[in-house]
Amino acid sequence: MKKTIHPLAGGVAILMIAIFWLSTAISELSGSEPFVVLVKTLIPWGFIILVPALAAVGGTGFALGGGRSSGLVGKKRKRMPIIAANGVLILIPSALFLAAKAKAGDFDATFYAIQMVELAAGAANLWLLTKNALDGRKLTARRRSSARR
Repeated sequence: MKKTIHPLAGGVAILMIAIFWLSTAISELSGSEPFVVLVKTLIPWGFIILVPALAAVGGTGFALGGGRSSGLVGKKRKRMPIIAANGVLILIPSALFLAAKAKAGDFDATFYAIQMVELAAGAANLWLLTKNALDGRKLTARRRSSARR
């Protein structure tokens, strides 16, 4: 079950973060204030899907890793605290702050500064999660090839 949940939840997490990032970029580039307000106020609702997906990825990944801390498993484990801290300390507070500012129509310099921080942190998490997914695929490919022998 863990071998099924882990990549599925990881894919959902990557997809959600990509949707948040792309919808933010597209709404800002559109120049449409109502579109920006819509996107910024919907993103926190996406946490209902994202947070459990990330928890499932972390929990199943820890269980699948079985205490190993070297090789690809070790690399994945080292990335996870960065991903978690980035999300808890930067992305979630930023999203909530930006949603409140957007809803109030307060598009000042602070809004755009936090928006840039959020986009950078989101891109970093996308990159780190994708590296973890690719390393996970390498791990499962190794298991499959050794099982065939």
